[in-house]
Amino acid sequence: MSTRTAHLASLAATVLQPGFVGTTAPSWVRRWLGEGLGAVVLFARNVVDSEQVAALTATLRAERPDVIVAIDEEAGDVTRIESGLGSSRPGNLALGVIDDPLLTEEVANDLGAELAALGITLNYAPAADVNSNPDNPVIGVRSFGADPNLTARHTAAWVRGLQAGGVAACAKHFPGHGDTQVDSHHGLPRISGDRRRLNAVELTPFRAALSVGVQAVMAGHLLLPALDPDLPATLSRRILTELLRDELGFAGVVVTDAMEMRAVADRYGFTGAAVRALAAGADAICVGGEHADEDVARRLRDAIVAAVVAGELPEERLVEAAKRVDQLATTTAARQAGRTARPAAGSGSAVGFAAARRAVRVTTERAGLDALPLAGPAHVVEFAPPRNLAIGTETPWGVAAPLAALLPGTTAVRYAEGEVPSDLTAEAGGRHLVLVVRDLHRHPWMRAAVTRALADRPDAVVVELGVPELITGAVHVATHGATRAGSRAAAEFLTGIG
Repeated sequence: MSTRTAHLASLAATVLQPGFVGTTAPSWVRRWLGEGLGAVVLFARNVVDSEQVAALTATLRAERPDVIVAIDEEAGDVTRIESGLGSSRPGNLALGVIDDPLLTEEVANDLGAELAALGITLNYAPAADVNSNPDNPVIGVRSFGADPNLTARHTAAWVRGLQAGGVAACAKHFPGHGDTQVDSHHGLPRISGDRRRLNAVELTPFRAALSVGVQAVMAGHLLLPALDPDLPATLSRRILTELLRDELGFAGVVVTDAMEMRAVADRYGFTGAAVRALAAGADAICVGGEHADEDVARRLRDAIVAAVVAGELPEERLVEAAKRVDQLATTTAARQAGRTARPAAGSGSAVGFAAARRAVRVTTERAGLDALPLAGPAHVVEFAPPRNLAIGTETPWGVAAPLAALLPGTTAVRYAEGEVPSDLTAEAGGRHLVLVVRDLHRHPWMRAAVTRALADRPDAVVVELGVPELITGAVHVATHGATRAGSRAAAEFLTGIG
């Protein structure tokens, strides 16, 4: 390998942010850190407990003291640190419903302090998307809400809190993933609003994040014809350079969403998409949610080097990207200096549980006024929507477990689409019936099952763990997220215990 090729390979490794499999650092990751790898990303598969994560990050830092250790920890439904139990902090929608920016800042600060103590330096959060389309299949409760101004003030508060806690924030998914009906894990979403609409809605929270000094922005795999009719945002110079850099004035690190997502990988290949993203103005390439081995990292590195040699990617653009990553690495490493790992409280975040209680909203009809509190055992029917790749399948959810802890004798069953029996009420017998849904308005099969159950048992309680777009039943309890904190808050409300 020539001196120039080796130099380019080191620069290419600097801009990569790969994931890996296992709860200890693989030998290839340790070796690559010594050869220039700038960052790694942790997922739920890398987490057992706080002591293990602290040991893992210490091992990584022994190879490269300023390595960026990133994680996708939104709190709420998207949690990696608490994936085994469910988040003890409410997600964005719950915080938006409360609409207390100081509380949002406190929750984010609490999270930032925990992550920093574990050796994590960059968090791919918050989601700054305005959930203006209630049928959005991938954002939903991950957004602070449908109002751009509310979303903006809570995005700013979240960024302030997290970064004050010691971790760099990364606002996503630029320029805004809220008004879509396609999940970019599976296809390319298209946002059809004109530039005036984008300025007033999608861009408003990102301006707020930039105004408080957010250190990173994640570009989304989104097609916005008003900005670029041909290329998704992640690969668009018009969006990443002309809009985000030149017009909005962002000087931090631009991170891509995962390059293996089908929105870009199907059309450009994940290596081709990575090269195009760097050429467009991205600084860091995220990969490893689904592809997480050395071969993937090598293919990306080699493709970047080959693109520079072939003149497809200007060398000065790669140098600029690596410089920004190195600057972030230096800044975040300085924050780590002198920190010692502290185990997270086994019971979770006290601030988070308190906030989740404030987010519960109850709607009752006259017939439901005497239904609460539940005085005896319940039968809980939970309806499981299709898998959301952003949230994952490893995190437990539901009201059955916390309710059974408060009401001994409570039973539970869970159904996915195609599994629901014609009679949902027979197993309840004389017990209270609790119907637990997630985004009831988006799933016709779920609505049909709930409608049948309410016809047989009008006294049934409906608990919505998603976006409460459709209110039904004599008693409707909305937690604004399927978190451990929200589910416990719902169970406490239903029983009057807690």
